[in-house]
Amino acid sequence: MMNFDRKMRTRSRLLLALPAAALALSLAACGGASRPSQEQVSTGLTKYFESAGQADIFNEEAADCFAGYLVDSDLSNETLNYLANGEDKQADQEDKDLTTKILTDNMQECMGVSE
Repeated sequence: MMNFDRKMRTRSRLLLALPAAALALSLAACGGASRPSQEQVSTGLTKYFESAGQADIFNEEAADCFAGYLVDSDLSNETLNYLANGEDKQADQEDKDLTTKILTDNMQECMGVSE
């Protein structure tokens, strides 16, 4: 004899699980790239300034200092990932303005240079 009640419960559980799985996948897709670490952003900044021929004035210590402020800020993950890849690129004008402000505000501490 078949237990129809058991099959119905299994099917009901599966149907209830589908929307939750779909929601989880859609949220993961919308989330985009994860936030890079301070070390990753520091490496990207160093890479960028080396390619720009400014490695002599922008050393690894300065990159690490700036990276800490950038990662701790409200910059988007997209912008931080650009920076971590060594690109001078921001997601939007708001991120561009914030990046400029962070670099300017911390110039003295990170590079020992007066504003």
